Amino acid sequence: MVQIGYTMMTEQAGPRELVSHVVGAERAGFDFSVISDHSFPWLEEQGHAPYAWSVLGAAAQATSRIPLMTYVTCPTFRYHPAVIAQKAVTMQILSEGRFRLGLGSGENLNEHIVGAGWPAAHVRLEMLEEAVDIIKRMFAGEYVSHHGAHFDVESAKLWDLPDVPPPIGVAVSGPRSCEIAGQYGDLVIATEPKGELLEQFDTHGGTGKPRVGQLPVCYDTDRQAAVARAHDQFRWALSGWKVNSELPGPASFDQAAQHTRPEDVAAAIPCGDDVDAFVEAVRPYAEAGFTEVALVQIGGDHQEPFLRWAEAKLLPALRNL
Repeated sequence: MVQIGYTMMTEQAGPRELVSHVVGAERAGFDFSVISDHSFPWLEEQGHAPYAWSVLGAAAQATSRIPLMTYVTCPTFRYHPAVIAQKAVTMQILSEGRFRLGLGSGENLNEHIVGAGWPAAHVRLEMLEEAVDIIKRMFAGEYVSHHGAHFDVESAKLWDLPDVPPPIGVAVSGPRSCEIAGQYGDLVIATEPKGELLEQFDTHGGTGKPRVGQLPVCYDTDRQAAVARAHDQFRWALSGWKVNSELPGPASFDQAAQHTRPEDVAAAIPCGDDVDAFVEAVRPYAEAGFTEVALVQIGGDHQEPFLRWAEAKLLPALRNL
């Protein structure tokens, strides 16, 4: 059975609201939760970008059951990997073992703010591999010194360690990232239901490990209102990862999506309140071999109705996948 998760989308809600939403998701019966880690929204219409790690700390105290996970954090530009290691073990302690550290090579949208430039994709993946190696070594609790191609660490040590270190997930989009995920990751993360990514992950050591996907949805009893909201806030998503990782700001995403029509968004994202349509949107992930799928309800002000509907109708239907 595929586990169904809830996404705290920092681009569309403020910090207090995000905590309230994940409390509601736990009450509704979602199996796990994830949070995006952004310094900008994708579009100005979304309007938010609180600090994900502060939200996570509050969420750990406000909930008691639901697992928490970054989806995903980039450990190479805004954050040094040694700092990420400290954040992650602290979260694991605060959440009493409910935290997973999802990592990825990042997007220019978020990482440009520190003025370090935006290198080619193969360099970003080199940086990611080096960063994950540093984090795993620090999780072991020993002093770590490292002088590599991209990072320096001098006698770093984590003084507060959980009984079990946070599992590490690595986001994938192609062969090289699948290789890194298989070698270093305890789970794999992908935003598209591509079975070939999971096969490549397995080839490099991922067999038997969890695989987590994500799917945007837009619940509303008025389907046309749902389509309009999905177009307003999620038209950027149809450009694909190779575009989305490179653009520097909301104005660029707005320009890139200027020819995306509401009907294009409606064809890609389930909108309305037809349970069967939502189930069929999740099905490709299950058939590809994903063990978990995190749903993103579009619209920061439309979480509570979605959570009530999910508890009553959607989650029971998805349990049959």
